[in-house]
Amino acid sequence: MFKGKVAGRLALVLVALYGVNTMAAEITRYVRYDDGGDVSYGVEDGDTIHELDAAPWAGGKRTGNSLDASGVTLLAPAEPSKVIAVGYNYISHREEMTHEEPRPIPEHPPLFLKLPTSITGPDTGVVYPDGATDLHFEGELVVVIGKTASKVSPDEAADYIFGVTAGNDISERAWQANDLQWLRAKASDTFGPLGPAVVTGLNYLDLRVQTRLNGETMQDQSSIDHIHDIHAILSFVSQYVTLHPGDLIYTGTPGSTAAMKPGDVVEIEVEGVGILRNRIVAAD
Repeated sequence: MFKGKVAGRLALVLVALYGVNTMAAEITRYVRYDDGGDVSYGVEDGDTIHELDAAPWAGGKRTGNSLDASGVTLLAPAEPSKVIAVGYNYISHREEMTHEEPRPIPEHPPLFLKLPTSITGPDTGVVYPDGATDLHFEGELVVVIGKTASKVSPDEAADYIFGVTAGNDISERAWQANDLQWLRAKASDTFGPLGPAVVTGLNYLDLRVQTRLNGETMQDQSSIDHIHDIHAILSFVSQYVTLHPGDLIYTGTPGSTAAMKPGDVVEIEVEGVGILRNRIVAAD
């Protein structure tokens, strides 16, 4: 935890000097897209996408084929085998969610699961399910695993991170409060918006995360304020669950959340990643 904070503070100095919040590595943007029914991964370079022959964390190489980005549909930029999420990972959010019964800071990251079928891409609809009454946004920084991780130490964790993206941990608060587990509250279809790109080379220990609802800023805080930093989270998860390339870790949401209704537009903006935009839609 302490080491992550120091790294993040050092990054602030680099930002002041050079204007870029990076980890001294080349920044590359990877996307997954649909081109007339053909789904591929690619490297996004301005208005051009360079096709890859596989997922980048699977060693995908450029095919030599390039496309105009405006002519394709961006999809969720990863297809995980599992989706891990962390609860109450900002003091600001713990205070909002536990104000009636203050809880001590946990020694380990509180974990729960979302499902791969909850993942949806940018500019898609988030379904307001039948029976739901209190659907909330949770803007988050999401980690994408780069290689198989089992029993990894915090000091080793960076070697297993491919990159980061933006995510929205959609949550139905009534179900969250009353169900035995958070399955339908957190893992219903479309409850895991992700994108628009997976980005490498960013200092993920200190990235600004913002959420806007219908244009109004609702959340605005940096990942440097994580209670458990990303390296600690990955290490803890890997002691019990083997993580595979392309798996995801939603790292927690800051501050307050709010209820949404069909027709609302929610945007999650992660520094260096871009804007993940989704509209809330009524169930069919």
